[in-house]
Amino acid sequence: MARLVDKPAVRVEGLLRETAVAECLRALSRHRQWINEQHIALCRIPAPTFLEQQRAEWMLDQLRALGCEAQLDRAGNVVARPRGYDAGPFVALTAHLDTVLAPRSPEEITVAPDGRFLGPGVSDNGAGLAALLAIAKALQSAPLLPDRRCGLLLVANVGEEGEGNLSGMRYLCRSSPVSADLKALVVLDGPSTDHITCQALESRRFEITITGPGGHSWSDYGVGNPIHALGRAVALLAEHRANGEGPRVSYSFGMIEGGASVNSIPAFARAKVDIRSESARRVEEMAAVLAAAVERAVALENERATGGKVAARVREIGARPGGRLPDDAPLLAYLRAVDAHLGIRSRLDCASTDANIPLSMGIPAVSIGAGGQGGGAHTTAEWYRPEGRDLGLKRILLTLFLLLRDPCDAAG
Repeated sequence: MARLVDKPAVRVEGLLRETAVAECLRALSRHRQWINEQHIALCRIPAPTFLEQQRAEWMLDQLRALGCEAQLDRAGNVVARPRGYDAGPFVALTAHLDTVLAPRSPEEITVAPDGRFLGPGVSDNGAGLAALLAIAKALQSAPLLPDRRCGLLLVANVGEEGEGNLSGMRYLCRSSPVSADLKALVVLDGPSTDHITCQALESRRFEITITGPGGHSWSDYGVGNPIHALGRAVALLAEHRANGEGPRVSYSFGMIEGGASVNSIPAFARAKVDIRSESARRVEEMAAVLAAAVERAVALENERATGGKVAARVREIGARPGGRLPDDAPLLAYLRAVDAHLGIRSRLDCASTDANIPLSMGIPAVSIGAGGQGGGAHTTAEWYRPEGRDLGLKRILLTLFLLLRDPCDAAG
């Protein structure tokens, strides 16, 4: 165990004496304004989940201009290989393209008088995508790192948010031409450098649809009402005491819709619910509680109804697998050694990110922030402050160089 703790610290010190590393670090500082400009430009291209193509094509052009061999894969991911780092096996640095909200026009992405970037997606995940371009720019400006045992992929992937269900990362790790050659992944998600996500939070998402005959609110009164039934289902689940002993579990109804007018009995009602836990068993238990709540709610509505009845369907619309990086994983030791050198105080955490897929497959992976500060993610009030971005970029670069030299160690 002592070897894994001490050896990475020594390697970090050695890296800093390398000409290639020193040049890359200088380039990150030298191109600070360019990075900020790229950040704003990419965020002005809307990329809601399932509609990332325009931003993907823009990223493809930028990465090619930076000397990378780059293409779109079958999932819509941008996969780039910096010149000289294009032979496998590979370490992958990834950032998701999609956003929960998208700017309605380029002018919605602005720079405030205090220097903050404002608008949907500027933090999550404009910070991560800008970091991909910054790393590509730094590598273009510096000599190749000697004694490499691994190549590098820069990946801007689709389908991370919402119902994207990690589709881009699933394809990259499971079905793409490079999937068998992936030795480790560093996922960039948002700006904060205060965490290392090394445990994947498992989740399942469901859509509940309740249908009935519908009708006039007066003349057809008494027929089964799908919204009434759905309301009961929500209330029944909300009354369930999910947390006692054992791993924590959460659930949230994030969307609810139905009906056509205030004076009509609706013919349908629909809701979407998210269930999460560090424990697969707890997720399964809550999924069963949800199904029972819907069944009971429909039965109660049909008992009350004097006319047509309601029926329900519960459909899974997404599942994110769990997984965990072992505590003694070399990838984790490398990252913590870099943090110690840079004076970053980071904590280990559990979250739902693109890293869920490789971690569930036993591929070493972490999700970290790309530097700077941000807030308001997934809202119209999202913001990003670039001060401190250099620290996050140096952290990424040094960790990558450690991995490029020791892919076998990174894989355990």
